Amino acid sequence: MGVMDHHIEDHDRGLAFDLATLGRRRMLTLMGGAGLAALTGCGTDHTGHNMAASTTTTATTAGTLAQSQGAAAASDCGTETPQETGGPYPADGTNGPNVLTESGIVRSDIRSSFGTSTTTAKGVPLTVELTILDFDQSCAAIPGAAIYLWHCDIDGNYSMYGKGITNENYLRGVQETDAQGKVKFTTIFPAAYSGRWPHIHFEIYPSLTEATKAGDPIKTTQLALPKDICTTVYGTEGYSQSVRNLAQTSLERDNVFGDGYQTQLASVTGDVTAGYAATLTVRV
Repeated sequence: MGVMDHHIEDHDRGLAFDLATLGRRRMLTLMGGAGLAALTGCGTDHTGHNMAASTTTTATTAGTLAQSQGAAAASDCGTETPQETGGPYPADGTNGPNVLTESGIVRSDIRSSFGTSTTTAKGVPLTVELTILDFDQSCAAIPGAAIYLWHCDIDGNYSMYGKGITNENYLRGVQETDAQGKVKFTTIFPAAYSGRWPHIHFEIYPSLTEATKAGDPIKTTQLALPKDICTTVYGTEGYSQSVRNLAQTSLERDNVFGDGYQTQLASVTGDVTAGYAATLTVRV
């Protein structure tokens, strides 16, 4: 069938792998509060009194304020989109090939390869529109961010990795968010392969410059596709193997979405003739 040998552990390598995808920028953000407390938690003031108590009080007050602000942000704009593994086929330089530094990667239509090949991936048409919001800023839109999006083809294989398609780079592309924090990709509906629910990967970078030099993403996550739409699409020519693979898993048992998929399940409209449109709001 030409499907790659996918293993569940390859697509969810656990906490250590996920932490590795956080990147330097995200880790510094997470560690900032602890680092500040360590720097200011000892010493004496000009009167000779120990500053630890006042520092503790200040830290407690700051922590309470941060919790209050965090609760307000959560109530204002829902739940932050979780960090997920990029899987074994990201082509972002972290696991073999790097498509991000290649000329031509910035594009909205990702159905065809660019560079030395112009092969077009077959499949039911799909557009993917993402809206990127800043969770810590009451879900304000993030303009000027860069989204790197990729997914498998109709056979469940990934370009640049799959047998016979290592020289292809279709179904991969980068777009910059507009003033409303939106990006749209034109692609095809991905297959369901063994061990995984149908999904699309994407990384969010602070700018096109960071993305195209394969810098540090501020979030790596995945989009899930609804079961009813998948069932309809997989009834069309070319997707026959996906019928069996879809029946063998579920969102609840998936090793990425099984711990909660509400913020990652796209809304999808359309039909197999005209194609489908998937939309998702992403809070980072």
